[in-house]
Amino acid sequence: MELVTIHTIHMIGFHADIEKETLENNYFRKVLFTGTHTQLVVMSLAPGEDIGMETHHNLDQFFRFESGVGKVIMNGEETDVKADDVVIVPAGTNHNIINTSDTEPLKLYTLYSPPNHPVGTIHTTKAQAVEAEEAEHALSPKEVDLAQNE
Repeated sequence: MELVTIHTIHMIGFHADIEKETLENNYFRKVLFTGTHTQLVVMSLAPGEDIGMETHHNLDQFFRFESGVGKVIMNGEETDVKADDVVIVPAGTNHNIINTSDTEPLKLYTLYSPPNHPVGTIHTTKAQAVEAEEAEHALSPKEVDLAQNE
């Protein structure tokens, strides 16, 4: 039997082919990296699915759409989005992202500044995300443990 040694390389920051990570992701939400001031998350919205209307009072959010078609609503204003589009949602803006396709997922990644979800969060479905967020908001705020990125 041959033994294989696996080396784990720790680096400062994060490196990945973000287009590949985004397009291959089938989870509603998957946190890829959490830093002190920024968090990188990939998302996949099923046909007709949305993230739900929400407002982040203390963070800005950047969205990049890799595939599919959708609609962004910010404070009641609607904008159509498609692959290669970018949207920035300033703190305090009521917003929603909606997959307007009947057949294809909407694949995107988002940057939260500062981080918004616990390190390593994976929500396979929107229902799981809603349940987890309700439980998280019932608890007191937690410090981001950057060691969990390793």
